[in-house]
Amino acid sequence: MVGKLARFLAPIALAAVAVGVYLIIHSTVVPRTAAGTNTSSVIVNNHRQPAAHHKAHRTPKFYVVKSGDTLSAISGKTGVSVSQLSTLNPSLANAPNSLQTGQRLRLRH
Repeated sequence: MVGKLARFLAPIALAAVAVGVYLIIHSTVVPRTAAGTNTSSVIVNNHRQPAAHHKAHRTPKFYVVKSGDTLSAISGKTGVSVSQLSTLNPSLANAPNSLQTGQRLRLRH
């Protein structure tokens, strides 16, 4: 009787351990805002550290236009407003619909 019960409890225990490990790992993941950037600080080992130390998460300086891109689509992908894109890229102010594949757009100073 114990052998039959153990045969069913072992997979349940294994699944419980897997779920526990998953929850522990994902509870330390850095929360993100709607634009996809980090929040103001990162919690590591229950200590707050400024996000400025994590250069890998900074917005890139340029975006390379792909086929089919529009200013609003680029704005959504990068988190930079259309007006800010126009300000940083004077060529867009004159002809906003003249994006060309391969064109580099400045995203920040």
